[in-house]
Amino acid sequence: MKINAVFEGGGMKGISLVGAVYVMQQRGFDFHHVAGTSSGGIVASLLAAGYTAEQMKPIIQSTSFASLMKRSAIFNVKFIGSAVRLLLRKGLYSGDALEEWIWNLLRSRGVYTFADLPPNKLKLIASDITNGKLLVLPDDIAYYGIQPSRLEVAKAVRMSASIPYFFDPVTIKDKEFNSRIKGLRLHRRSAYIVDGGLLSNFPLWLFDEKNEPHKAARLPVVGFQMVGKNDTEPRTIRGPVSMFQAMMETMMLAHDQRYIEKDDWERTIKIPTLGIRTTQFHLSPDMSEKLFASGVAAAEKFLKTSR
Repeated sequence: MKINAVFEGGGMKGISLVGAVYVMQQRGFDFHHVAGTSSGGIVASLLAAGYTAEQMKPIIQSTSFASLMKRSAIFNVKFIGSAVRLLLRKGLYSGDALEEWIWNLLRSRGVYTFADLPPNKLKLIASDITNGKLLVLPDDIAYYGIQPSRLEVAKAVRMSASIPYFFDPVTIKDKEFNSRIKGLRLHRRSAYIVDGGLLSNFPLWLFDEKNEPHKAARLPVVGFQMVGKNDTEPRTIRGPVSMFQAMMETMMLAHDQRYIEKDDWERTIKIPTLGIRTTQFHLSPDMSEKLFASGVAAAEKFLKTSR
Protein backbone atom coordinates (compact mmCIF):
# COMPACT_ATOMS: atom_id res chain seq x y z
CA MET A 1 0.00 0.00 0.00
CA LYS A 2 1.34 3.42 -0.96
CA ILE A 3 1.39 6.24 1.57
CA ASN A 4 2.82 9.73 1.89
CA ALA A 5 4.79 10.28 5.08
CA VAL A 6 5.84 13.27 7.18
CA PHE A 7 8.64 12.99 9.75
CA GLU A 8 9.05 15.30 12.73
CA GLY A 9 12.42 16.78 13.63
CA GLY A 10 14.08 15.72 16.85
CA GLY A 11 17.86 15.56 16.61
CA MET A 12 19.30 12.46 18.24
CA LYS A 13 15.83 11.02 18.78
CA GLY A 14 15.61 10.37 15.03
CA ILE A 15 16.59 6.71 15.33
CA SER A 16 13.12 6.15 16.80
CA LEU A 17 11.64 7.22 13.45
CA VAL A 18 13.64 4.48 11.76
CA GLY A 19 12.11 1.90 14.09
CA ALA A 20 8.62 2.98 13.08
CA VAL A 21 9.54 2.98 9.39
CA TYR A 22 10.92 -0.54 9.78
CA VAL A 23 7.54 -1.87 10.91
CA MET A 24 5.66 -0.05 8.15
CA GLN A 25 7.96 -1.46 5.48
CA GLN A 26 7.72 -4.94 6.95
CA ARG A 27 3.93 -4.68 6.75
CA GLY A 28 4.05 -3.81 3.06
CA PHE A 29 3.72 -0.03 3.10
CA ASP A 30 5.49 1.81 0.28
CA PHE A 31 6.59 5.39 0.90
CA HIS A 32 5.50 7.42 -2.13
CA HIS A 33 6.18 11.07 -1.22
CA VAL A 34 8.09 11.91 1.94
CA ALA A 35 8.77 15.09 3.88
CA GLY A 36 10.44 16.11 7.09
CA THR A 37 12.24 18.65 9.21
CA SER A 38 15.76 18.36 10.66
CA SER A 39 16.43 14.72 11.68
CA GLY A 40 13.05 13.87 10.19
CA GLY A 41 14.39 15.35 6.96
CA ILE A 42 17.42 13.08 7.15
CA VAL A 43 15.20 10.01 7.43
CA ALA A 44 12.96 11.29 4.62
CA SER A 45 15.92 11.99 2.31
CA LEU A 46 17.37 8.52 2.84
CA LEU A 47 13.98 6.96 2.13
CA ALA A 48 13.68 9.05 -1.02
CA ALA A 49 17.11 7.83 -2.13
CA GLY A 50 16.01 4.22 -1.75
CA TYR A 51 17.33 3.22 1.67
CA THR A 52 15.22 0.88 3.76
CA ALA A 53 14.89 1.18 7.53
CA GLU A 54 16.83 -2.07 7.84
CA GLN A 55 19.73 -0.40 6.00
CA MET A 56 19.41 2.91 7.84
CA LYS A 57 19.56 1.46 11.33
CA PRO A 58 23.20 0.27 11.34
CA ILE A 59 24.33 3.40 9.49
CA ILE A 60 22.81 5.75 12.05
CA GLN A 61 23.75 3.65 15.07
CA SER A 62 27.37 3.32 13.94
CA THR A 63 27.78 7.04 13.27
CA SER A 64 29.41 9.13 15.98
CA PHE A 65 27.31 12.26 15.73
CA ALA A 66 29.55 13.91 18.30
CA SER A 67 32.30 13.71 15.67
CA LEU A 68 30.14 15.81 13.33
CA MET A 69 30.37 18.74 15.74
CA LYS A 70 33.54 20.28 14.35
CA ARG A 71 35.18 23.63 14.96
CA SER A 72 38.69 25.06 14.99
CA ALA A 73 40.75 24.48 18.14
CA ILE A 74 40.90 28.21 18.77
CA PHE A 75 37.18 28.16 19.55
CA ASN A 76 37.67 25.57 22.28
CA VAL A 77 39.34 28.07 24.60
CA LYS A 78 37.66 27.74 27.99
CA PHE A 79 34.96 30.29 28.89
CA ILE A 80 35.29 32.52 25.80
CA GLY A 81 35.78 30.12 22.86
CA SER A 82 32.12 29.24 22.33
CA ALA A 83 30.95 32.82 22.78
CA VAL A 84 33.51 34.11 20.28
CA ARG A 85 32.48 31.50 17.71
CA LEU A 86 28.83 32.40 18.14
CA LEU A 87 29.71 36.03 17.55
CA LEU A 88 31.81 35.35 14.47
CA ARG A 89 30.11 32.35 12.86
CA LYS A 90 26.63 32.48 14.44
CA GLY A 91 26.89 28.86 15.57
CA LEU A 92 28.77 26.74 18.09
CA TYR A 93 29.73 24.18 15.46
CA SER A 94 30.13 24.01 11.71
CA GLY A 95 27.55 21.99 9.79
CA ASP A 96 30.07 20.96 7.13
CA ALA A 97 30.66 17.47 8.56
CA LEU A 98 26.93 16.79 8.81
CA GLU A 99 26.43 17.83 5.20
CA GLU A 100 29.38 15.70 4.06
CA TRP A 101 27.97 12.68 5.90
CA ILE A 102 24.57 12.85 4.26
CA TRP A 103 26.13 13.76 0.89
CA ASN A 104 28.19 10.55 0.90
CA LEU A 105 25.16 8.44 1.85
CA LEU A 106 23.11 9.94 -0.97
CA ARG A 107 25.97 9.70 -3.46
CA SER A 108 26.15 5.94 -2.94
CA ARG A 109 22.59 5.80 -4.31
CA GLY A 110 23.29 8.13 -7.20
CA VAL A 111 21.43 11.05 -5.65
CA TYR A 112 23.11 14.44 -5.80
CA THR A 113 20.45 17.00 -6.66
CA PHE A 114 16.66 16.97 -6.58
CA ALA A 115 16.80 16.26 -10.32
CA ASP A 116 17.96 12.76 -9.36
CA LEU A 117 14.69 12.09 -7.54
CA PRO A 118 11.16 11.71 -8.96
CA PRO A 119 9.18 14.97 -8.99
CA ASN A 120 7.80 15.90 -5.54
CA LYS A 121 9.38 12.78 -4.02
CA LEU A 122 11.02 14.73 -1.19
CA LYS A 123 10.17 17.97 0.59
CA LEU A 124 12.19 19.50 3.40
CA ILE A 125 11.36 22.38 5.73
CA ALA A 126 13.87 25.14 6.51
CA SER A 127 13.65 28.66 7.93
CA ASP A 128 14.95 31.87 6.32
CA ILE A 129 15.56 34.03 9.39
CA THR A 130 16.75 36.97 7.30
CA ASN A 131 13.40 37.35 5.60
CA GLY A 132 11.24 35.65 8.26
CA LYS A 133 10.07 33.00 5.82
CA LEU A 134 9.27 29.28 6.05
CA LEU A 135 10.86 27.43 3.14
CA VAL A 136 9.61 24.24 1.52
CA LEU A 137 12.60 22.84 -0.34
CA PRO A 138 13.42 22.39 -3.09
CA ASP A 139 10.58 24.53 -4.48
CA ASP A 140 11.27 27.68 -2.49
CA ILE A 141 14.96 27.86 -3.36
CA ALA A 142 13.66 29.51 -6.53
CA TYR A 143 13.16 32.68 -4.44
CA TYR A 144 16.94 33.06 -4.48
CA GLY A 145 17.31 32.68 -8.22
CA ILE A 146 18.31 29.01 -8.00
CA GLN A 147 16.61 26.30 -10.04
CA PRO A 148 14.97 23.82 -7.59
CA SER A 149 16.05 20.76 -9.54
CA ARG A 150 19.70 21.86 -9.24
CA LEU A 151 19.66 22.19 -5.47
CA GLU A 152 21.80 19.55 -3.78
CA VAL A 153 19.73 17.30 -1.54
CA ALA A 154 22.53 17.24 1.05
CA LYS A 155 22.58 21.04 1.13
CA ALA A 156 18.82 21.13 1.66
CA VAL A 157 19.13 18.59 4.49
CA ARG A 158 21.79 20.72 6.12
CA MET A 159 19.56 23.78 5.86
CA SER A 160 16.71 21.89 7.49
CA ALA A 161 18.93 20.53 10.28
CA SER A 162 20.95 23.64 11.20
CA ILE A 163 19.74 24.06 14.77
CA PRO A 164 20.04 27.80 15.58
CA TYR A 165 23.05 28.71 17.72
CA PHE A 166 24.18 25.08 17.63
CA PHE A 167 25.18 24.74 13.96
CA ASP A 168 26.23 27.53 11.63
CA PRO A 169 23.38 28.76 9.46
CA VAL A 170 23.61 28.11 5.74
CA THR A 171 24.39 31.47 4.17
CA ILE A 172 23.17 32.34 0.69
CA LYS A 173 25.34 35.31 -0.30
CA ASP A 174 25.39 37.75 -3.17
CA LYS A 175 27.12 36.05 -6.08
CA GLU A 176 28.02 33.04 -3.94
CA PHE A 177 26.11 29.90 -3.01
CA ASN A 178 28.41 27.35 -1.38
CA SER A 179 27.63 24.33 -3.54
CA ARG A 180 29.55 21.60 -5.32
CA ILE A 181 27.54 22.41 -8.43
CA LYS A 182 29.35 24.88 -10.66
CA GLY A 183 27.58 27.91 -12.01
CA LEU A 184 25.10 28.58 -9.20
CA ARG A 185 24.97 32.29 -8.46
CA LEU A 186 22.73 34.48 -6.33
CA HIS A 187 21.86 38.01 -7.36
CA ARG A 188 20.01 39.13 -4.27
CA ARG A 189 21.05 40.10 -0.78
CA SER A 190 22.40 37.54 1.67
CA ALA A 191 20.09 35.27 3.64
CA TYR A 192 20.64 33.01 6.64
CA ILE A 193 18.89 29.63 6.52
CA VAL A 194 18.42 27.52 9.67
CA ASP A 195 16.52 24.54 11.07
CA GLY A 196 12.97 24.22 9.78
CA GLY A 197 11.83 23.34 13.29
CA LEU A 198 11.98 27.02 14.13
CA LEU A 199 8.77 27.48 12.11
CA SER A 200 7.32 24.00 11.54
CA ASN A 201 8.88 20.96 13.18
CA PHE A 202 6.11 18.59 12.11
CA PRO A 203 4.77 19.74 8.70
CA LEU A 204 1.87 17.31 8.52
CA TRP A 205 0.03 19.86 6.39
CA LEU A 206 2.43 19.44 3.45
CA PHE A 207 0.53 16.65 1.73
CA ASP A 208 -2.97 17.92 2.46
CA GLU A 209 -5.10 18.25 -0.66
CA LYS A 210 -4.98 22.05 -0.77
CA ASN A 211 -1.17 21.87 -0.87
CA GLU A 212 -1.04 19.13 -3.52
CA PRO A 213 -3.82 19.98 -5.96
CA HIS A 214 -1.98 18.20 -8.81
CA LYS A 215 -2.53 14.80 -7.19
CA ALA A 216 -5.48 13.10 -8.86
CA ALA A 217 -5.59 10.06 -6.60
CA ARG A 218 -5.27 10.94 -2.92
CA LEU A 219 -2.93 8.80 -0.87
CA PRO A 220 -3.15 8.35 2.89
CA VAL A 221 -0.79 10.62 4.84
CA VAL A 222 0.93 9.15 7.91
CA GLY A 223 2.77 11.37 10.37
CA PHE A 224 5.71 10.13 12.44
CA GLN A 225 5.90 12.23 15.59
CA MET A 226 8.26 11.94 18.56
CA VAL A 227 6.54 12.59 21.89
CA GLY A 228 7.40 12.64 25.57
CA LYS A 229 9.46 15.82 25.36
CA ASN A 230 8.32 17.08 28.74
CA ASP A 231 9.90 14.06 30.44
CA THR A 232 13.40 15.54 30.10
CA GLU A 233 15.31 16.94 33.04
CA PRO A 234 15.26 20.73 33.49
CA ARG A 235 17.98 22.51 31.51
CA THR A 236 20.92 24.03 33.33
CA ILE A 237 21.51 27.65 32.34
CA ARG A 238 25.15 28.56 32.95
CA GLY A 239 25.42 31.62 30.76
CA PRO A 240 24.30 33.25 27.48
CA VAL A 241 25.36 30.28 25.31
CA SER A 242 23.42 27.66 27.27
CA MET A 243 20.51 30.10 27.58
CA PHE A 244 20.30 30.54 23.79
CA GLN A 245 20.48 26.78 23.30
CA ALA A 246 17.66 26.20 25.79
CA MET A 247 15.55 28.93 24.18
CA MET A 248 15.95 27.55 20.68
CA GLU A 249 15.25 23.95 21.70
CA THR A 250 12.16 25.00 23.65
CA MET A 251 10.85 27.05 20.71
CA MET A 252 11.34 24.24 18.21
CA LEU A 253 9.81 21.59 20.43
CA ALA A 254 6.73 23.71 21.06
CA HIS A 255 5.89 24.20 17.38
CA ASP A 256 2.97 22.22 15.93
CA GLN A 257 2.10 20.67 19.32
CA ARG A 258 -1.25 22.44 19.66
CA TYR A 259 -2.13 21.52 16.09
CA ILE A 260 -1.42 17.82 16.46
CA GLU A 261 -2.98 17.61 19.90
CA LYS A 262 -6.29 18.91 18.57
CA ASP A 263 -6.40 17.20 15.16
CA ASP A 264 -5.06 14.32 13.10
CA TRP A 265 -4.51 11.80 15.87
CA GLU A 266 -5.72 9.00 13.63
CA ARG A 267 -2.99 9.49 11.05
CA THR A 268 -0.07 10.04 13.43
CA ILE A 269 2.32 7.46 14.87
CA LYS A 270 3.32 8.85 18.27
CA ILE A 271 6.74 7.59 19.34
CA PRO A 272 7.87 7.95 22.99
CA THR A 273 11.43 9.29 23.06
CA LEU A 274 12.37 8.18 26.58
CA GLY A 275 13.47 11.61 27.80
CA ILE A 276 16.23 12.04 25.21
CA ARG A 277 17.01 15.61 24.20
CA THR A 278 17.39 16.92 20.66
CA THR A 279 21.07 17.77 21.13
CA GLN A 280 22.05 14.77 23.25
CA PHE A 281 24.74 13.67 20.79
CA HIS A 282 26.45 11.13 23.06
CA LEU A 283 23.85 8.35 22.98
CA SER A 284 24.89 4.95 24.29
CA PRO A 285 24.31 1.92 22.02
CA ASP A 286 21.80 0.64 24.57
CA MET A 287 19.77 3.87 24.54
CA SER A 288 19.88 4.01 20.74
CA GLU A 289 18.49 0.48 20.62
CA LYS A 290 15.75 1.41 23.08
CA LEU A 291 14.74 4.39 20.93
CA PHE A 292 14.57 2.15 17.86
CA ALA A 293 12.44 -0.33 19.80
CA SER A 294 10.18 2.53 20.90
CA GLY A 295 9.55 3.35 17.26
CA VAL A 296 8.81 -0.29 16.50
CA ALA A 297 6.31 -0.53 19.35
CA ALA A 298 4.61 2.75 18.40
CA ALA A 299 4.13 1.67 14.77
CA GLU A 300 2.76 -1.70 15.81
CA LYS A 301 0.30 0.00 18.14
CA PHE A 302 -0.71 2.41 15.37
CA LEU A 303 -1.43 -0.39 12.92
CA LYS A 304 -3.35 -2.38 15.49
CA THR A 305 -5.59 0.52 16.49
CA SER A 306 -6.14 1.87 12.96
CA ARG A 307 -7.66 -1.30 11.55
